[in-house]
Amino acid sequence: MSRNSKLISNNLREEIAKELGVYEQVKKDGGSWKNVSSKDCGSIITKAIEIANKSVE
Repeated sequence: MSRNSKLISNNLREEIAKELGVYEQVKKDGGSWKNVSSKDCGSIITKAIEIANKSVE
C-alpha cells in the first residue's frame, strides 16, 4: 500500500482499516502495512472511493 499511500490520508486509511478490522495487523507489525493482504488493501481503497463519492454528492 505504500506505493499509493499518498492518494488517501494516513488518518483516513487508518480509520477505514480499523472499521474493516485490518488495523490490528498493522499495529501488531509496528505500523507496517507490508503484511496486509492485497484483498484487504483493495477493500480499504474501495471504502475510500465510496466515502469520496458520498462527499461529492
